Amino acid sequence: MMDWTDRHCRYFHRLLTRHTLLYTEMVTTGALLHGDVPRHLDFNEQEHPVALQLGGSEPADLAACAKLAEQWGYDEVNLNCGCPSERVQRGAFGACLMAEPQLVADCVKAMRNAVDLPVTVKHRIGIDKVESYEFVRDFVGTIAAAGCQVFIVHARNAWLKGLSPKENREVPPLRYELVHRLKREFPSLTIALNGGITTTAQVLEQLQSVDGVMVGREAYHNPYLMAGWDAEVFGDADKPACEREAVEAEMVRYCERQAAQGVPWAHVMRHVLGLYNGLPGARRWRQVWSDHRLKGLPPAEVSRRALAARLGREAAAIAA
Repeated sequence: MMDWTDRHCRYFHRLLTRHTLLYTEMVTTGALLHGDVPRHLDFNEQEHPVALQLGGSEPADLAACAKLAEQWGYDEVNLNCGCPSERVQRGAFGACLMAEPQLVADCVKAMRNAVDLPVTVKHRIGIDKVESYEFVRDFVGTIAAAGCQVFIVHARNAWLKGLSPKENREVPPLRYELVHRLKREFPSLTIALNGGITTTAQVLEQLQSVDGVMVGREAYHNPYLMAGWDAEVFGDADKPACEREAVEAEMVRYCERQAAQGVPWAHVMRHVLGLYNGLPGARRWRQVWSDHRLKGLPPAEVSRRALAARLGREAAAIAA
């Protein structure tokens, strides 16, 4: 989710669900150790609980970055062993790390020795044509021996050559049964399933077999899916689904606060464009918020025009 789940996106998602654990976009160790730390690690206090996802393969570097995560107040640090992009592979991390379970174990051990935060791992069920259950079982077992207790498992293989990252999310078949088997064979570990989940009904179905479910792109493109999770998934009867209009109004106020810090509202609202997905007028609403000609207007005025467009009053919106 690089370039997607930044702090503005997570603030928006937190308005929809109070209890769901949010993850940052993957941040490389090099970006933190040699780059602008505040730009990568700054987040809104309202985002808790929030986990920092790291990309790297050097135990000492990951330990140093885990310390930064703890200092900045994150609730968890997660090591990405699932990203298949060639750019990530050139950095010798991501899904290619699944071929080196002992190195991953050393990375986990170094991070756990450095911080008191939970250290978790996100990975695939296999790489390339290696499709045996034993491969992922041994990977999990090796990392668990280093002290990792939480595994987020994307239920597809990662093909390191020949497929784009997008194709890697669609072409290798989903094999949920392997993730379920991991939970049966490692009952003391927390096993969360990732991949292909698009409805709350699917979330609830998977929770019969695993401890958690991670939803990525569907939550981004269809964010209102999350609005019912506090009540339906977490059993919080005091947290009914919020109204879309109320969420938009709060995001407008957030944009105004961010503008005082020099952040254009377009940088924030690009994450909100799926809010009305599936409803009449959603396309017209998105078009207004995506119109670069309106970037000089206050966000409240853009919201007014977007509402008029969504309700079918384009002429009134333009005339005003």
